Amino acid sequence: MAIFQKHSLLTFRPHLWQASSEIVRFCLAFLLAALPTVTANDEVPPVVHQDSWGDFWLFRFLVNAAGYASIVIPGFLLIQYFKKKNYLETGRGICFPVIKSCVFGNEAKSAHQDDVLLTARNETVESSTARQVFKLLFCAAGLQISYLTWGVLQERVMTRTYGATESDPGEKFKDSQFLVFMNRILACTVAGLYCALIKQPRHGAPMYKYSFASLSNILSSWCQYEALKYISFPTQVLAKASKVIPVMLMGKLVSRKSYEYWEYLTAALISVGVSMFLLTSTHGKQLSTVTTFSGVVLLAGYIAFDSFTSNWQDALFTYKMSSVQMMFGVNVFSCLFTVGSLLEQGALLESVRFMARHSEFAAHAVLLSVCSAFGQLFIFYTINQFGAAVFTIIMTLRQAFAILLSCLIYGHAVTVMGGLGVAVVFIALFLRVYARSRMKKRAKKPPVGESPVQKV
Repeated sequence: MAIFQKHSLLTFRPHLWQASSEIVRFCLAFLLAALPTVTANDEVPPVVHQDSWGDFWLFRFLVNAAGYASIVIPGFLLIQYFKKKNYLETGRGICFPVIKSCVFGNEAKSAHQDDVLLTARNETVESSTARQVFKLLFCAAGLQISYLTWGVLQERVMTRTYGATESDPGEKFKDSQFLVFMNRILACTVAGLYCALIKQPRHGAPMYKYSFASLSNILSSWCQYEALKYISFPTQVLAKASKVIPVMLMGKLVSRKSYEYWEYLTAALISVGVSMFLLTSTHGKQLSTVTTFSGVVLLAGYIAFDSFTSNWQDALFTYKMSSVQMMFGVNVFSCLFTVGSLLEQGALLESVRFMARHSEFAAHAVLLSVCSAFGQLFIFYTINQFGAAVFTIIMTLRQAFAILLSCLIYGHAVTVMGGLGVAVVFIALFLRVYARSRMKKRAKKPPVGESPVQKV
C-alpha cells in the first residue's frame, strides 16, 4: 500500500504542480483586476485612487481579519478548555455565573420564537382599525426616515471630502471599521437600555454563539461601506435588492430545495432589471463613481456575510429570546471585535483626531449611528406587529426612495433604460411579496371552526 501511495504521488506530482501554477496565476490576475483601473480619458473619479498599499481594500480586509482572529482564537481555546474540564459541574467561585452564561447558557431550547410573537400579533388583530392604521404609518415613517437618512449620510461620508476650501481640496475619511464601531456601540447601548427597562424573556443561549453572527455582521457592514468607494449608491441598493438570486442558487445546490415557478420568474426579472441598470448607467460623464471589479467583489462579500448572519440568527432564535436581546448580544461582540481591532492597528485615535478636525464629520457619524440603531428597533417592532410581508413592502419602497434621493442629491446619471431596469427590479420584488403572501394564505387555511393565525 505504501508503494502504491508513493507511485500515486509521483504520478500526480506534475498535475499538482500544474494546478498550483494555475492557482498562482489566478491569484495574480485577481489582484491586478481588483486594483482600481484608470481609463484612457482619465475620467476615473478621485474616490478610486489609492495613496498607498495601506489604503487598498484587500490589505485592510486582511489586517482587520487578523485583528478579529487575535480575539476569536483565544476565546475559542478558552471555551474548549472549560468544556473539556466539565466546568459546569466542577466550577465554583465568583466567576462561575459569568462563565456558565457565556459558555453553557442557562436554559434548554424552545420550539421557536413564535410563542413570543403570537401574543403581540393577537393583540394587534384585536385592536381598533384606527389604532392599527396609526401604528402602520408610525412604523413606515420610522423605517423610511431612519434608513433614507442613513443611506444619504453613508454615501456622503464615504465618497466626499471634509474641510475643503478654495486652496485645500480637503481629506476623505478612509476607515470603514470605525464607522461600524460607531454604529454598533450606539445600537448596543439602545438595546441594553431597552432590555433593562422592558421585561424580556429569561435568556438561555450561550453568549459566545452571538459572536458568529457578530463577526459576519461586522464584515458585511465593512464591505458595504467600502463598496461605495468603487460603485455608486444606486448600484449598491439594486445589488442588495437582488440578494434573492444567490440565496436561491445556494438553496438549490446545497440544500436541494425546490422552488415555485413564480420564484424563478421573479428572480429572472430581478436579474434582467439589475443588468439593464448596470449596463446603461455607467456611460454618463457625471457619475461620481464607477463600477469596478473591486466593487463587485465587495458587494459579493457583503451578500455572502449578510446571508450567513440572517441564517445564524434564525438558528439562535430556537432559544427563548426576544429580538432586542438578539440585537444586544450581537452588538456586544461587535463592539468587542471592532474596538480591539482598531486599538491593535492604532486606528481608533487617528479616527478620533479626524472627528476633532472636522466637526461636520463628527455630526454625520453620530447621526449615522442614531439612524442605524433606531432603524433596527423599527425593524423588530414592525415585524412583531404586522409580519414580514408588510415589512418587506415598506423596505422595498425605501430602496426605491433611496435611489431617487441619491440621484437627486449627488447627481448620479441614470438613463431611460437604467430607469426601466430599476422599475423591473421593484415590480419583481412586489410580485414576489404578493405571491408569497398568497401561498402562505393557501397553506394556512384553518379547519372549520378555527381562526387563522398569521406567523412570520
